[in-house]
Amino acid sequence: MAAPVIIVGSHVWVEDPHLAWIDGEVTRIDGINVHVKTKKGKTVVTNVYFPKDTEAPSGGVDDMTKLSYLHEPGVLRNLETRYELNEIYTYTGNILIAVNPFQRLPHIYETDMMEQYKGIALGELSPHVFAIGDAAYRAMINEGKNNSILVSGESGAGKTETTKMLMRYLAFLGGRSGVEGRTVEQQVLESNPVLEAFGNAKTLRNNNSSRFGKFVEIQFDKNGRISGAAIRTYLLERSRVCQISDPERNYHCFYLLCAAPPEDIKKYKLENPHKFHYLNQSSCYKLDGVDDASEYLETRRAMDVVGISNEEQEAIFRVVAAILHLGNIDFGKGEEIDSSVIKDKDSRSHLNMAAELLMCNAQSLEDALIRRVMVTPEEIITRTLDPDNAIASRDTLAKTIYSHLFDWIVNKINTSIGQDPRSKSIIGVLDIYGFESFKCNSFEQFCINFTNEKLQQHFNQHVFKMEQEEYTKEEIAWSYIEFIDNQDVLELIEKKPGGIISLLDEACMFPKSTHETFSQKLFQTFKEHERFAKPKLSRTDFTISHYAGEVTYQSNHFIDKNKDYIVAEHQALFTASNCKFVAGLFHALHEDSSRSSKFSSIGSRFKQQLHSLMESLNGTEPHYIRCIKPNNVLKPGIFENFNVIHQLRCGGVLEAIRISCAGYPTRLAFYDFLDRFGLLAPEVLEGNYDDKVACQMILDKKSLTDYQIGKTKIFLRAGQMAELDARRAEVLGNAARVIQRQFRTCMARKNYRSIRNAAIVLQSFLRGEIARAVHKKLRIEAAALRVQKNFRRYVDRKSFVTTRSSTIVLQTGLRAMIARSEFRLRRQRKAAIVLQAHWRGRQAFSYYTRLQKAAIVTQCAWRCRLARRELRMLKMAARDTGALKDAKNKLEQRVEELSLRLHLEKRLRTDLEEAKVQEVAKLQEALHTMRLQLKETTAMVVKEQEAARVAIEEASSVNKEPVVVEDTEKIDSLSNEIDRLKGLLSSETHKADEAQHAYQSALVQNEELCKKLEEAGRKIDQLQDSVQRFQEKVFSLESENKVLRQQTLTISPTTRALALRPKTTIIQRTPEKDTFSNGETTQLQEPETEDRPQKSLNQKQQENQELLLKSISEDIGFSEGKPVAACLIYKCLIHWRSFEVERTSIFNRIIETIASAIEMQENSDVLCYWLSNSATLLMFLQRTLKAGATGSITTPRRRGMPSSLFGRVSQSFRGSPQSAGFPFMTGRAIGGGLDELRQVEAKYPALLFKQQLTAFLEKIYGMIRDKMKKEISPLLASCIQVPRTPRSGLVKGRSQNTQNNVVAPKPMIAHWQNIVTCLNGHLRTMRANYVPSLLISKVFGQIFSFINVQLFNSLLLRRECCSFSNGEYVKTGLAELEKWCHDATEEFVGSAWDELKHIRQAVGFLVIHQKPKKSLKEITTELCPVLSIQQLYRISTMYWDDKYGTHSVSTEVIATMRAEVSDVSKSAISNSFLLDDDSSIPFSLDDISKSMQNVEVAEVDPPPLIRQNSNFMFLLERSD
Repeated sequence: MAAPVIIVGSHVWVEDPHLAWIDGEVTRIDGINVHVKTKKGKTVVTNVYFPKDTEAPSGGVDDMTKLSYLHEPGVLRNLETRYELNEIYTYTGNILIAVNPFQRLPHIYETDMMEQYKGIALGELSPHVFAIGDAAYRAMINEGKNNSILVSGESGAGKTETTKMLMRYLAFLGGRSGVEGRTVEQQVLESNPVLEAFGNAKTLRNNNSSRFGKFVEIQFDKNGRISGAAIRTYLLERSRVCQISDPERNYHCFYLLCAAPPEDIKKYKLENPHKFHYLNQSSCYKLDGVDDASEYLETRRAMDVVGISNEEQEAIFRVVAAILHLGNIDFGKGEEIDSSVIKDKDSRSHLNMAAELLMCNAQSLEDALIRRVMVTPEEIITRTLDPDNAIASRDTLAKTIYSHLFDWIVNKINTSIGQDPRSKSIIGVLDIYGFESFKCNSFEQFCINFTNEKLQQHFNQHVFKMEQEEYTKEEIAWSYIEFIDNQDVLELIEKKPGGIISLLDEACMFPKSTHETFSQKLFQTFKEHERFAKPKLSRTDFTISHYAGEVTYQSNHFIDKNKDYIVAEHQALFTASNCKFVAGLFHALHEDSSRSSKFSSIGSRFKQQLHSLMESLNGTEPHYIRCIKPNNVLKPGIFENFNVIHQLRCGGVLEAIRISCAGYPTRLAFYDFLDRFGLLAPEVLEGNYDDKVACQMILDKKSLTDYQIGKTKIFLRAGQMAELDARRAEVLGNAARVIQRQFRTCMARKNYRSIRNAAIVLQSFLRGEIARAVHKKLRIEAAALRVQKNFRRYVDRKSFVTTRSSTIVLQTGLRAMIARSEFRLRRQRKAAIVLQAHWRGRQAFSYYTRLQKAAIVTQCAWRCRLARRELRMLKMAARDTGALKDAKNKLEQRVEELSLRLHLEKRLRTDLEEAKVQEVAKLQEALHTMRLQLKETTAMVVKEQEAARVAIEEASSVNKEPVVVEDTEKIDSLSNEIDRLKGLLSSETHKADEAQHAYQSALVQNEELCKKLEEAGRKIDQLQDSVQRFQEKVFSLESENKVLRQQTLTISPTTRALALRPKTTIIQRTPEKDTFSNGETTQLQEPETEDRPQKSLNQKQQENQELLLKSISEDIGFSEGKPVAACLIYKCLIHWRSFEVERTSIFNRIIETIASAIEMQENSDVLCYWLSNSATLLMFLQRTLKAGATGSITTPRRRGMPSSLFGRVSQSFRGSPQSAGFPFMTGRAIGGGLDELRQVEAKYPALLFKQQLTAFLEKIYGMIRDKMKKEISPLLASCIQVPRTPRSGLVKGRSQNTQNNVVAPKPMIAHWQNIVTCLNGHLRTMRANYVPSLLISKVFGQIFSFINVQLFNSLLLRRECCSFSNGEYVKTGLAELEKWCHDATEEFVGSAWDELKHIRQAVGFLVIHQKPKKSLKEITTELCPVLSIQQLYRISTMYWDDKYGTHSVSTEVIATMRAEVSDVSKSAISNSFLLDDDSSIPFSLDDISKSMQNVEVAEVDPPPLIRQNSNFMFLLERSD
């Protein structure tokens, strides 16, 4: 790798003994050595240094391949920066690095976060474990390949939790929602707590360390659904069962069982954990924050889910308890040499308990522990073990039982979950131990590191393959990249024969082999191997140089731990156990051992398992997750550099970086390269060159070689980036000096101008003072002249005004006298005319009133007489049920006669009106004649007055004294005429008084008649109710008769008797006839004929309903803004009284019609049409219907059209125009406004119809809202991030800054304008269909809430969106939405603009300047009061200024936010920083009813199909 180009002033990284790497500034260069002044003030001289990127984002980068300098200190600093911001995930290409936060971060693992990452390409959102899972799942679905996810890291790095999150996400993608019972994904997820209970334990480095490796194969069918799974485990740490060190713990299951409920503890004969030898070797019995009792119950529940029955669970925990009792069996020396016996009673008691739990003989168990049987050709020898060997036998038995119990649990889980032989593909999740290097490394560490060597080789090949694919994709020339291959280490370990494992197996097969002989064999075999070494101070230790460093192994227990056999006495003991579960474990083992006669060791079997694992991984597309433990104290907020670097090396991350650095470590997109280094060649930017050509010209100008230009990126060798940065720093330094020079020049010029301006101001002041003195003198002289002139004018004007006032007073007195005389004459004349007019009008009105009252009294008397007669006839007819129908027919005939008489009365009344009109015309002619005479007299008087005025004026011209000229004759005649008129006036006044008395008496009589008429009206109502009840009885009797006739027809074939029934015809309401119909049929009797059959009532009603449904199924539009269909349905239902019946089908048929119209409907116009109709109809029902316990009981004054003909005629009498003068007889028509709608006590079908209609209204509303969301959602993806401007903008932006800042370019807001266009389209559609403004405002309110949620969540999940320029872009788009809200008016938008409060405040925070000066209180109370502390913390840590280079809020504010977020995380149930979309219904029926204006139902014209039918003539009625 070429040395980076460094100049004085460059910032570099140098090694530090405390921080691993520290940054500083180069102060001097001496050959290959540089002098660096670190940030601590210390000067370091070194030749090992790396350039530092001073322009790196303050919050780090989410993909370390984006680092300008890809080296160890850059990677370490980037991880540390992101860890401080709680950004625990970081990409390195396709590799995910996960740093354990050691605290709960539930908000990034909730279901809504899974929804965000579902189907999103890798790298589009912030790094996350869900993104890796989604990438594997999408690759499997799209390419049909098997995929695997390898999770690695040292103990405590978070591998187990990461694996659980991966499995949760895969179950979320491939799960089956709504499936009853145990699903495959549930069983896979619940297998984790079971395996953790039996395979995890507390270690020095981790409270929940997995002591085994695990590979989970999740199988998927062709639809991408989980169809099966298999779990493979590797190398369980068996020695932990018997031996633990302080402060570690044994496996969790032992402590869980000791914390079980009291009944279980009694059942398994357990005590406190500190009383068991296998547990009390350590002082740690409990874990912080873990309740073993609840974990025990949770484990039992998980075992139920994975398919382990209650009997099997009981057997499992009996075995676990037996192992604890086995550990408490101690041995003492026996009587014989090298023999042993049970030490004491306590040990004997535990022996008996263990035997009881294992259901075997206690003596047999004792013999199996302390005796061995040796078979020779001559005899069978039984020998006793000494106490030490007996303890070893006990421990061996415990380890054997536990390991096979663990294997049984794994096999049971696999059997329960089941594997799908027809699965299309799999995703494997590998959770395996990371590289280990301790002070004491035994056989377990040897196997673990062997595994990691295998995985590292696979990892290196994968990284090399990714590099090769990147170069091939960009179509650049590349050569082979060398990388360290660890094949020699693998051969050292696994070569057969001659490898360490082979030599270990060989030593195990010889009984006399020891660890010394085994070590000597290794030293002799590998003394020349580069990767093998012998420590100087040990005879049995050996050292292997792994890829992550040298590890020294202690071979003391290699042979013992490698042996995989079971003692024959142990096997015989448990095979004879009465417990089928225990016997089954050892029986299966016996079958396996009998099938294989070769020697089997742990190492060989592990090597075979590892070989099988690598074959599986090689057949899949791998995805890597490297887990990092930031510190060894397991606390949050601590980042230990040396510890992390060691793990990066062990995890192969630095090796992957080294492979990248061996090729082209720096890769920049053309746009980014020009944006950063375009200033090195300004003439290139000013030219109209393609981006690729421009980049080529810049590199050629700087004489760089050995770089590559791909299709979209530039690939630079190591060191070339530093060289370009050095030249860029030089250019920027020169530019800074030019700016400083120009600034100093500007300051000097500014100082000179200020001095000059001060002198000018002083001179101006002095000249002004002189000018003001001269001006004052001239002003005094002018004022004196002005005073003299005004005084002379005042004296002359006062004399003139006095003369003029005297003249005016004289003239005014004369003219007033003349006017008063003329006014008196006119007032007398006007009074006479008014008296005459009132007297004549009173006479005419009195005559008309008498005629009207006489006619009404006559009509009322006659109607009362007829009503009484009909009542008597009805009472007589009611005594005989058989004659009831005849009475009804006669009654209807009588009513017909009354109708004819009514016509006659109308004609008489018309004649009276005509006579009255003629009389009034005569009176008007007489009045007109008198007015003409009055005008002539008035004209004569005026002429005489004019002549008198002329004479007076002529006389005044001769003589100044006034002369009064009197014509005595005329005055006398006028006086006589006035006297005569006064006499007439007095006589007329006397007559008027008499007429007034007569009028008062007539009013009294009229009131009496009104009371009588009101009493008659009440009686008529009572009669109508009686008739209605009788008619209902007739209808019920007719129904019974019909049923009887049908039964008779089924018995007898003859039906001739039915032909003798009287025939009736249907009389409908027409403009020529004044009869009525209510949609059902009204029948009038006619002469009986046998030619015209009668239609049944139900059939006719069915036809009317069919016609109504056929009409509303079409789009019949609107009438003056009112939905015709809703008004039509409402009027028909009211007229047919459908709301008041117990059973009817019309409601269900209307609902079915609406459902068929909107089913699978994508046309917004149709949905809005039915939304308007449904809302209007619901408004009618809300104001009309009221729930009642009985039938449709309404007040007589407000009931609808009666069903009988007599009732309808009576109702028409009360509502006739002739009765307009009597309010108590005026009926209420259904055609009035909503204020006149009558209240109906609805039955159950009507109330159910209202509920169904409400449900359909909400459904249509939801369909319109979801359709709008579907249209807007694709546009929002382009609205959250500013589109990249073309390269020409880099130049034009410098010269046209002002204009671009004022008005955003049209292409930049095109996506926002598309949203506005979509909103306008839907608004026009809803307004064209007269959708209520409340519903429109609610729709747009929820749409704006959806926009707020989508934009805000995207902003929090994508760091590239949290930039200054992106904030300006979104703010410009929001301004477009605000303008649209203003144009659409508040009536239709409501509070929609307020729904964007989260994104508005977030964007406002992004674009404010001087963020570091803002305190947390100012941010939370003034800038962003709506945002939560988690959301503010997320935005503050992700913010980066790509325009001005400013920083986010201060570190103190960040620290305070982090502390508050931590507190909230501990206390809150859900502390997700993401918003949830609200899909509820935001209105109620009362809201709709209150918001809608009154609708005149009667003013709506029915469609032609209805208008042409005579049964619907009631729809043509109009309200007065």
